[in-house]
Amino acid sequence: MSSDSVSASRSECLRLGRGHWTAALRGVALAAICVAVFAMPCEARAEAFLSQQEALALAFPGNERIEVRNFVLTSEQKGAIEQRAKAALASQLASLYVGWEAEKIVGYAWIDLHTVRTQPEALMIVLDPRGTVRSVRALAFYEPPEYLPPQRFRDGFNGASDPERLRLEADVHAVAGSTLTSRATAEAVRRALAIYAVLVAPTPQTPEK
Repeated sequence: MSSDSVSASRSECLRLGRGHWTAALRGVALAAICVAVFAMPCEARAEAFLSQQEALALAFPGNERIEVRNFVLTSEQKGAIEQRAKAALASQLASLYVGWEAEKIVGYAWIDLHTVRTQPEALMIVLDPRGTVRSVRALAFYEPPEYLPPQRFRDGFNGASDPERLRLEADVHAVAGSTLTSRATAEAVRRALAIYAVLVAPTPQTPEK
């Protein structure tokens, strides 16, 4: 695949009106996923799809301000996140969305784009200000629909705060026929919790005056 093809497909990926995944698609490794995904009609393949704006409105309904925090991870930070999550990060670039109500943080949202079998899935994991999972939502799914677990499986992660207790089969039971998707979901949630622990927990939770 030529670099021109990757760049063109990546630009098209970011241009689509229904999904502005600018932050989630910054990693070079994810450009190849975009090429594969957008070589076929989105509506024909997607089991679920929300734009970034729609997803964040669901994450923080009625909040007056949503801030995006962009991080360029050091090797140490990336390693610490991967060690906690027991899962790889695709890039050293990370974007975390922060919901505010007046001067108070009401939560954090992490959009996790990953490959399930051969096609990508996008999940949004929302954490409360203390780093506990509030919701897990499927935003896009390009595998066959039968491989997507029901929402009640993702709801089972609500209340989780320790990535060490989200091991597939030991702590999280895979959905029959959707084992790879179940594993990918557990890894995405562990990444979100690990990102919070490494990037958010050590920093002040209120804006500087």
